[in-house]
Amino acid sequence: MREREELTVTLVCKITSARVLPTPEWLVRPGKIECGRKWPVMTQIYHDLAQMKLPEEMRPVERRQLDLVFEVPDQPPRIFEFDETQHFNHFRALTLDRYDGVPVAFDVAAWRRECSKKKRLEGGGFGAPKPPLFPGVQGRHKQRAFRDALADILPPEHGYLPTLRIAFFEVESWLSGTQCAERMEALLHAKGIG
Repeated sequence: MREREELTVTLVCKITSARVLPTPEWLVRPGKIECGRKWPVMTQIYHDLAQMKLPEEMRPVERRQLDLVFEVPDQPPRIFEFDETQHFNHFRALTLDRYDGVPVAFDVAAWRRECSKKKRLEGGGFGAPKPPLFPGVQGRHKQRAFRDALADILPPEHGYLPTLRIAFFEVESWLSGTQCAERMEALLHAKGIG
């Protein structure tokens, strides 16, 4: 699975002439201050997923790594995430339902459709408990959905461009082919990039 992600990141960087940036601190442990005006929607999303109250401050041990944070000349930075199949399920659909007016560089309706196709969640580590925020069964699935929502909703609040997502189903038929760079460039253009 990582091969598709790595190839996609490489192509995005090459096509956009991106300068790679570190994961922003406000997304590593986002609490009430980092969420700013989006705190109410993030607390509602968290409650939808965990049926608990979101703490106003995150533990200092929390960690977060994004697939890519990049900027191109004369533009603010942007987050890019490659979404494999484990990013699509009913937990992610819950978060997408709260995206009223959230600017993103991907088709939210297509993401919802893919979520509705999932009949069985991945097991093992994909669904392991992730205490304290997501204890219990399917904790990692809930955590992933919440983190995806944070990466989509918070960037405009911090001067970033809308988050770019590319899903496995958008590239799987051609990513390993000889025309992958041209196809990726066309996909980015369709998403408003470039």
